[in-house]
Amino acid sequence: MASSGSGSWAQLRQQARSLETQTDALFHTYSQYASMSNIPAKPDEDEQRTEAQLQDILERRSALISQLSRLLDSEPTASALKSTNLARHREILQQHHRELDRLKSNIGHQRDRANLLSNVRNDINAYRAQNPEQAEADYMLDERSRIDNSHNMTDTVLTQAYAINEQFGIQRETLTSINRRIVGAASQVPGINSLIGRIGNKKRRDGIIMGSFIAFCFLIFLYFS
Repeated sequence: MASSGSGSWAQLRQQARSLETQTDALFHTYSQYASMSNIPAKPDEDEQRTEAQLQDILERRSALISQLSRLLDSEPTASALKSTNLARHREILQQHHRELDRLKSNIGHQRDRANLLSNVRNDINAYRAQNPEQAEADYMLDERSRIDNSHNMTDTVLTQAYAINEQFGIQRETLTSINRRIVGAASQVPGINSLIGRIGNKKRRDGIIMGSFIAFCFLIFLYFS
């Protein structure tokens, strides 16, 4: 009898864990309705089916926990491990009941808000249909608002461009000042001017030589062509 009771306990616990895993999967599907940006005005078939499956699976888990509790009570010596496992199953079931209530409430709020916005839009459209002049005025106001936003964006871009141009001017003045300081410092070093002059003369001489060589090659090319 003890072996049979132990086997029943193991089977029931395995079923309870399996149903807990299925509950988590159903919660993942059901929670997507609470985060929908365009939730339907009324629950569709998938939402109703998922909610019904959650209700059913929670009831089945409650029945399994009752069976586990009866098995534990029927044992002559209470097992601390089994008592802990049973308490854990009860705790998870209560958490899932609260989660289902929370999701149902969130979905209801989302649907109420969507329906309210839809009703407001319908009322606005109906009012505009009955008052075409007001609808035209609202349209012009919307266009004016878009134009103002465009102008504001343009002003922001221009302000940033002016600021960047000003920074470039400051950097240019800084580089010019640095260059003047370098030239002034170099002019104060003895012999630096003559060295710079010799370097410049060497560059000019090299340029003349290179130009003459190119001209000579061009004349040779003309002569033999």
